[in-house]
Amino acid sequence: MEDDHLEIWQRRITRLNDQQAYNDLFLHFYHSLHQFAFSILKSRQLAEEAVSDVFIKIWQKRDILESITNLRLYLFTSTRNTALNYLKKQKGLQNISPDDYWVELNSVVFDPEQLMVTTEMLHRVQRAVQGLPPKCKMIFKLTKEEGLKYKEVAALLHISVKTVENQMTIALRRIGSEIGLDIRQAVSPTSKSL
Repeated sequence: MEDDHLEIWQRRITRLNDQQAYNDLFLHFYHSLHQFAFSILKSRQLAEEAVSDVFIKIWQKRDILESITNLRLYLFTSTRNTALNYLKKQKGLQNISPDDYWVELNSVVFDPEQLMVTTEMLHRVQRAVQGLPPKCKMIFKLTKEEGLKYKEVAALLHISVKTVENQMTIALRRIGSEIGLDIRQAVSPTSKSL
């Protein structure tokens, strides 16, 4: 359903110069992109400027917006690149590796109805996510909260898909351990399926 909205916004912005669709797109992604930029820049003001710059470029290049096949990934990649460029300017560095700047998002938002867990279980999951190593937490949030595929996360962070898989395994085991589940047993080939 969300992908349908993205495609509609893309079309309306490109074909009709629709400012309302542009505003809807901005409002839909602003919080996530701001958190992502903040995790790199460690400054709310710079994160706000970086995200604003990304959306200004989106409007300026709206004629090609419809040709972007994965708008979500494009926006996160643009935000990462813009944030890293800010760091280069700010620190005068020539080579900044994306590996040096892992995302540290402050809040975890889960839907208790969807997860069918109690409030206590939710708090345990949140504590477990907050306790993950920065790289692992970032990968977990990009896949589970932002809905990116492993391949997309790998491309965004310039790491291998195998690294994403390994980090997700670590994250799921730690979260499972925190809430009393043995993830290895739950996903083992000998376990019975429903």
